[in-house]
Amino acid sequence: MRLRSLGIALATAAALVTIPSQASATAAEAPPSRGSTATSAAADCSTANAAQGKPATASSEENAGTPAASAFDGNTGTRWSSQFADPQWVRVDLGSVQDICKVDLNWEAAHGKDFTIQTSADGQNWTTLKSVTNGTGGTASYDVSGSGRYVRIHGTARGTGYGYSLWEVAVHTGTGGTPPVEGGGDLGPNVIVVDPNTPNLQGRFDQVFAQQESNQFGSGRYQFLLKPGTYNGINAQLGFYTSISGLGLNPDDVKINGDITVDAGWFNGNATQNFWRSAENLSLRPVNGTDRWAVAQAAPFRRIHVEGGLNLAPAGYGWASGGYIADSKIDGTVGPYSQQQWYTRDSSVGGWTNGVWNMTFTGVQGAPATNFDSGPYTTLDTTPVSREKPFLYLEGNNYRVFVPGKRTNARGVSWPANAGGTSLPLSQFYVVKPGATAATINTALAQGLNLLFTPGVYHLDRTIDVNRANTVVLGLGLATIVPDNGVDAMHVGDVDGVKLAGFLIDAGAAKSDTLLQVGAPGSAADHAANPTTVQDVFIRIGGAGPGLATHSMVVNSDDAIIDHTWIWRADHGEGVGWETNRADYGLEVNGDDVLATGLFVEHFNKYDVVWSGERGRTIFFQNEKAYDVPNAAAVTHDGIVGYAAYKVADSVSTHEAWGLGSYCNFTSDPSIVQHHGFQVPVKSGVKLHSIQVISLGGKGQYRHVVNDTGAPTSGSDTIPSKITSFP
Repeated sequence: MRLRSLGIALATAAALVTIPSQASATAAEAPPSRGSTATSAAADCSTANAAQGKPATASSEENAGTPAASAFDGNTGTRWSSQFADPQWVRVDLGSVQDICKVDLNWEAAHGKDFTIQTSADGQNWTTLKSVTNGTGGTASYDVSGSGRYVRIHGTARGTGYGYSLWEVAVHTGTGGTPPVEGGGDLGPNVIVVDPNTPNLQGRFDQVFAQQESNQFGSGRYQFLLKPGTYNGINAQLGFYTSISGLGLNPDDVKINGDITVDAGWFNGNATQNFWRSAENLSLRPVNGTDRWAVAQAAPFRRIHVEGGLNLAPAGYGWASGGYIADSKIDGTVGPYSQQQWYTRDSSVGGWTNGVWNMTFTGVQGAPATNFDSGPYTTLDTTPVSREKPFLYLEGNNYRVFVPGKRTNARGVSWPANAGGTSLPLSQFYVVKPGATAATINTALAQGLNLLFTPGVYHLDRTIDVNRANTVVLGLGLATIVPDNGVDAMHVGDVDGVKLAGFLIDAGAAKSDTLLQVGAPGSAADHAANPTTVQDVFIRIGGAGPGLATHSMVVNSDDAIIDHTWIWRADHGEGVGWETNRADYGLEVNGDDVLATGLFVEHFNKYDVVWSGERGRTIFFQNEKAYDVPNAAAVTHDGIVGYAAYKVADSVSTHEAWGLGSYCNFTSDPSIVQHHGFQVPVKSGVKLHSIQVISLGGKGQYRHVVNDTGAPTSGSDTIPSKITSFP
């Protein structure tokens, strides 16, 4: 977002933005994550069997009496045997990545003729340690060199007409290799932990703010953590990449008699670039009765109790373009004033004063009634499915991460009951610090650790692979992942209950195919009982420098919840241009039953959102088309001008969405007339509610709202063209 051509007075407001200098710490690099064959020459090979009694699985079992576990029970009188077919495999989970130096096989008469011994760190990607052809069975020992958590015997040709049958498999590991990645530890140099007695606490806030206030594309990242207690006379101004969180189990455990302030003095009272900051899990009693939170995209306000009112506009009521509130209680009135759009979920408010274009509410006690035909409001009584974001807290002197439970048809805040949640000790997290490598991160994941990214910028040379169900990947201080050399940033397996939260993926200079992939292509597992959630995960292409990606976020898993994201192809900053930071697609949803709550996607070269899964739902969508389209020909396809901001595939039979807006600001060629903002198949199961398109100051226009329906925009007065319901 850049300047908005609204007829609202531009005024100077108090400052807001920050960036303290960033220290770094180097984490030791663990062995490569994908079953590397790198030699651990110094390791002595143990005589102990590291596989004995460990969990085992197989491609098949001949019958219930020959399970996979029998090949790893230390008993040569029991065996695993497969069905009578090729190929077949049996594997064991050693529990952590280890150096593997020898594998012993004790075959029954039904042996493997051709087979490989393989290893993997994640159970998905395999490296061959030994290939055997024309094997004769019996007992054999194979010296190997590699590392991994999983060891697999993979047969491709049987030695008899029966299956594969192993009395026993023994795996020997090195005693002098690299130790496993440790969980827990300190939170690194850029996490500032304070209590009510911290000396010069106001000075700490002011120092960070002075550095971060206008440092929109800098490398500084900071997280303030407030221990439970009462803090008096504080005004914590938050700038770029600065987060503040309470360390209580409930928001009222951390009481601030003061303010957490976001304003726009740094940008002459214009709040449309107040991105990338956050506040959560504390209570406020503002000094003058009303707290100011004048933000734009990627600035979540979560799990906050405001004992007073909340002003979402900058001082002077200049332009503003936010924003997102969830799981919060505002005792007084919320005044959005100049805010163009806002989404509020599962909260309570004492009142809501106005709005400009699109104010959407779900599960909000005290929300105004829907009036979209004449005003900005779209209100749903409940949120169909939600799960609040995981958060760090203190239990005594120990850090833990609370993982809230899933809610259905939620209304109001989830606390203080916190029903259905679970608590994880920090020892179950690899605490990632600046200097950590992708190899170490993947090794930690393969060991079964979760990830806690501390504030920093992480350049990674390989994809982070999250393949274990219920893994938590939590970022502090807008920790930023940058994929180098054209790799993808992160892949999530088609497994239950992964929680991704609180980090930024920044495209690298070499083109990535997909920055974030949730579920492999073709995923089809049912995750309705325990969906994967993507919360406060932001994606940026360009702005901090040239960035390239074909696909930004692709969701292939069924039942996933996307709860607040800003997927942004940059329109300002460094490395910005139609081809310089090219990214064709923003969000692509292929999974079924996916829900998006608080979806912000902007400026992509082709479609901003393409939804191909069945029974998808979106609640609140904010979009701007790319500013820098060179001419109409550059975006003409299938006989129409412009790619829809939000496209539902023709194959889809059921889809529903509420509170959608697309805006155009074609600064490179204001003569462009975009055919429509939204494109959907005309079917009884496909329904859109409260949709609008807007020309910002007459820089380009829309011919229709959805398909060939809806009045065109015209002139320079930023008057929305609306449809209350389609079809």
